[in-house]
Amino acid sequence: MADAPNGPGTYDIVILGGGSGGYACALRASQLGFSVALIEKGKLGGTCLHNGCIPTKALLHAAEVADEVRHGASIGVNASLDSIDMNGVNAFKSGVIDRLYKGLQGLIKSAGITVVEGEGKLVSASPGGGGTVEVDGEQYTGTNVVLATGSQARTLGLEIGGRVVTSDEALTMSEIPERVVIIGGSVIGVEFASVWKSFGADVTIIEGLPSLVPLEDPALSKQLERAFRKRKIAFKTGVKFSKVEQTASAAVVTLENGESIETDLVLVAVGRGPRGEGMGFKEAGVTVDRGWVPTDERLHTNLPGIYAVGDLVPGLQLAHRGFAHGIFVAEEIAGLNPQPVVDSGIPRVTYCEPELASVGITEPQAKERFGAENVEVVEYNLGGNGKSQILATAGTVKLVREKDGPIVGVHMIGTRLGEQVGEASLIVNWEAYPEDVAQFIHAHPTQNEALGEAALALAGKPLHSHA
Repeated sequence: MADAPNGPGTYDIVILGGGSGGYACALRASQLGFSVALIEKGKLGGTCLHNGCIPTKALLHAAEVADEVRHGASIGVNASLDSIDMNGVNAFKSGVIDRLYKGLQGLIKSAGITVVEGEGKLVSASPGGGGTVEVDGEQYTGTNVVLATGSQARTLGLEIGGRVVTSDEALTMSEIPERVVIIGGSVIGVEFASVWKSFGADVTIIEGLPSLVPLEDPALSKQLERAFRKRKIAFKTGVKFSKVEQTASAAVVTLENGESIETDLVLVAVGRGPRGEGMGFKEAGVTVDRGWVPTDERLHTNLPGIYAVGDLVPGLQLAHRGFAHGIFVAEEIAGLNPQPVVDSGIPRVTYCEPELASVGITEPQAKERFGAENVEVVEYNLGGNGKSQILATAGTVKLVREKDGPIVGVHMIGTRLGEQVGEASLIVNWEAYPEDVAQFIHAHPTQNEALGEAALALAGKPLHSHA
């Protein structure tokens, strides 16, 4: 292992990008005794901490509190919502980010990792493995190089500015728009729709595919649409926009069917694309496909000693996937032969109201894999769950199993059900049978019981549900 020069020079591992994948790799590599240089042009923590997961969930919590105040009288708590103070909301959000950021900085410092502030570029690959990254004219050579440059908001060619924003700008707004059109009805779109509706805006979602959250199990998509109708969040599915025009007083979104919608703000929420161009990857010989960096299952690129992790790698774009990738690569370099990260085993949560949480494959995917006759499904309605009744949430826990085999998918919708995805992940990744889960006692009254009840039903012995 190389001696750490604490500056330009040669390291065991040079990591380009200090987001979820990059810093997780750095921390685990340091634990394993490697010298590490971590290069980041912005702030450690990347998009997730500063412009994604954490700030959006802070806004969603503020939205949840607003809704609780509105509904207080229904449970005998007389309260009134005077207004939403966005300066106060943003201060709360910033406080959460700052505390986590300081904690992360402390972890990185205590681990002895060399942090290089600046924009890095891969300038060469070494024939024997690894390569060299240049930052402001100084070179950092790694026996191994990890590309962890993350993603950026897609814009579909729309000019961002004025009344047209991406999630980056939406997170820093100091005023609540009266009317919002959101282009894109997947995770980012429905989360912001949920926030702004709770804050008092009129919201319309435009989704080109036939349903909201189209990557989720159809049962969840249908129930989310039902819940959004109840919340008076408008949405149009199966239709695309053709143009967006701005005037001094409004923006106008024109759909392909000729319909036009006047609004105060347009959020472009059509997902995120990889940040893989302009950093020397292609020039150094790394295969790049439309910005993505393809890898094998062990996250090797086409060049020896050069790896890619997180949103840069085709697949799910989730911070916890990046964490897992980073840890995996550090252990791979150490020769520990870790288990590959499989996307279908990664839990997914959409933090709108109601929340969606899932892990594993959907019912249609299971039928395609095993054949329709070899798939068994149970949907447990939260109407039979005491804690869900207290929280006044509707929803479902859906289990998908291979006939006479393990549970291969868990799909849930309801208030706070994201907190139940941990057990769901264990069920799917440990290939548990319904009978295995049914024998465990789930505390009462909790929403966690719903997983146990669904397993009981799938095992053929339903308790608080109809057979």
